[in-house]
Amino acid sequence: MKLVLYPTLISLLLLLFTLSLVYGAVYIPTSSVIDILLGKEIERAAWQSIVLQSRLPQAITAMLAGASLGVSGLLLQTFFRNPLAGPSILGVSDGANLGVALIMLFSVNLEHLNRYAASGYAVTILAAMSGAGIILSIILYFSFKVRSNVMLLIIGIMVGYLTSSLISILNYYAAADKLRNYVIWGLGSFSSVTLEQLPYFSACTLGGLVFAIMLIKPLNALLLGENYAANLGVRINLVRIQILFCTGFLTAATTAFCGPISFIGLAVPHIARMTLGSSDHKALLPVVLLSGAAVALICNLLTILPGTDITLPLNAVTSLIGAPIIIYIITNRRNIHFFN
Repeated sequence: MKLVLYPTLISLLLLLFTLSLVYGAVYIPTSSVIDILLGKEIERAAWQSIVLQSRLPQAITAMLAGASLGVSGLLLQTFFRNPLAGPSILGVSDGANLGVALIMLFSVNLEHLNRYAASGYAVTILAAMSGAGIILSIILYFSFKVRSNVMLLIIGIMVGYLTSSLISILNYYAAADKLRNYVIWGLGSFSSVTLEQLPYFSACTLGGLVFAIMLIKPLNALLLGENYAANLGVRINLVRIQILFCTGFLTAATTAFCGPISFIGLAVPHIARMTLGSSDHKALLPVVLLSGAAVALICNLLTILPGTDITLPLNAVTSLIGAPIIIYIITNRRNIHFFN
């Protein structure tokens, strides 16, 4: 199964990546896209700008974000032994939302700040990373105080509720024009990462994904229970911190650059488990990584309505795909805790 699955996923990913470069609101012939990628001169300079400045970074961003969210969801579902755990469950993404809300809704001169930043979104990204970092620090603090993963999960949910309440208060008192900009950011988008920002986003996500790969052995041990893992020599407290930090960092980076993205982190691990038929992380984590990238590219393609220049909100598409998958998982499993 693995020998067939990996080449299939890689081929699918290459196909979707190619479609992301060819398909869009503006029609560009495939031959012209190939010439642009090869550095050749084409008849329309605008096409080159669209492919290199918009579609290429958007496709790469979608793959990295999808892989990051999928892996984050897998780590949290294994850690909490809960198939409904996702990247937003600890409140880290809510922390990023709060940071952005403070900047977007109550910054008097955001344009002036951006003038001195490396790019137009630098201040927003910094605010999101700072907010997510604060919430992650709170969760890590409670991880030392609370030994039960279930209690830690509940604390994370409560922290998320508190953060959401603060965001609601800010929304209530914000000006209408600033509130609109914040709502648009909250819909999520893979197009918000520019070509200049892409190296920074790539470094963050790839670093987090490499860290996640290094956790494969303790993750497999945790599938057998914490007591058994401890008998195998796994340092449970250290692994808890590593998993929380890894998932928090990946979620924070993705949310900061792309906005809050729903359902991908929750649904992709289940898609991978059903496809692979195994919970062994040596095989499962690479499948989740590839599947997350593929699902994100599919969602990104579906945001563009064929034959029009209308673009749908990304989170509307991810919810349409992710929600039925989760409903299927719940209704077709006798025992929702299916980690074997």
